[in-house]
Amino acid sequence: MIEIADLIFDEKGLIPAIVADAATNKVLMLAYMNEESLRITMEKGLACFWSRSRRELWLKGETSGNYQHVVSITADCDRDTLLLLVEPDGPACHLGTESCFSYPLWERDAQEPFSLEGLMDLIEGRKTERKEGSYTSYLFEKGLDKILKKVGEETTEVIIAAKAQDKAETVYEIADLTYHLLVLMTEAGISIDDIRRELASRHVIDHKVKQEKMTG
Repeated sequence: MIEIADLIFDEKGLIPAIVADAATNKVLMLAYMNEESLRITMEKGLACFWSRSRRELWLKGETSGNYQHVVSITADCDRDTLLLLVEPDGPACHLGTESCFSYPLWERDAQEPFSLEGLMDLIEGRKTERKEGSYTSYLFEKGLDKILKKVGEETTEVIIAAKAQDKAETVYEIADLTYHLLVLMTEAGISIDDIRRELASRHVIDHKVKQEKMTG
């Protein structure tokens, strides 16, 4: 472990702090800390920064309620940048988005591998900017009842395929169900990270239960 005295602050007494979600490692924001805000962070276990625009201490979430519970603080190899892993109570960005990094600037021409996050981004785009002829946009236009009906139908299809022990058909129907669940999540304002964090918390509980059974 290093000490605060080992860190290198700039000429204004500040050090950049990259904030990432402890459960997903997703970068949430970049802020700055001085020695006082860093000590407050370590004492309270809540992220506290120095606002360069207001020139005052800034306890993240004090106004919005979106506190960031700090899990760890790590310095880089030059000891002039910090990485905070946090458990956020809500969006990191003042615009209400989960992360402040929401504006793509460049990406390579090669097609990126498929990911659930990429599919979720596409679905969210169809909700905010409706596209004519898009089935996803159609679901959002019809609203929650229609989306729930499709989730129910696809769940039934999964059960029928699984009961028949048809692996290929079961995979196909699970994919359909997953898509419609992502649509439902978008409609309900639930992110993939929300589900990931919930599963991670259950994993910890399950691990504790196993330990208790072994020692009981």
